[in-house]
Amino acid sequence: MKIFIGADHRGVNFKKKIIQILKTQEVNVIDLGLYDPVKICDYPKVAYKVASEVSKSRNDRGILVCMSGIGQAIAANKVRGAYAALCYNTESAALSRKHNNANILVLGSKFVKTKDIEKILRVWLNTKFEGGRHRRRINQIKKMEKGIKI
Repeated sequence: MKIFIGADHRGVNFKKKIIQILKTQEVNVIDLGLYDPVKICDYPKVAYKVASEVSKSRNDRGILVCMSGIGQAIAANKVRGAYAALCYNTESAALSRKHNNANILVLGSKFVKTKDIEKILRVWLNTKFEGGRHRRRINQIKKMEKGIKI
């Protein structure tokens, strides 16, 4: 599994911490930018890069960071096959995988405590999709992506 990661200028330093944690877990991390916290960028461009890469594979995942996480989640979810979940704690991270099969974790650097990053990542990376009734709902979302009435 590859993890594609990206952040806007408000998430660059947070992203660096995430990459350090992932490297200790021997995860294959591909940093798609931004690299400079002073250089202002438009978060939809970063979200598009990450979401586009993740949507090409069933096994790869992504992580996006901005100040609140809201904009990144909205933008990433516009890419077909990208299922971005904004998570602020381990419970939301677990549910995003168990119930929603999210393939992109979105974190808000303003709302997630640095001490919680590692726990959230561990839960999100190791939690499996439950399937069952949740699969039916995911399939409905996939129909929506194709413009099919549900």
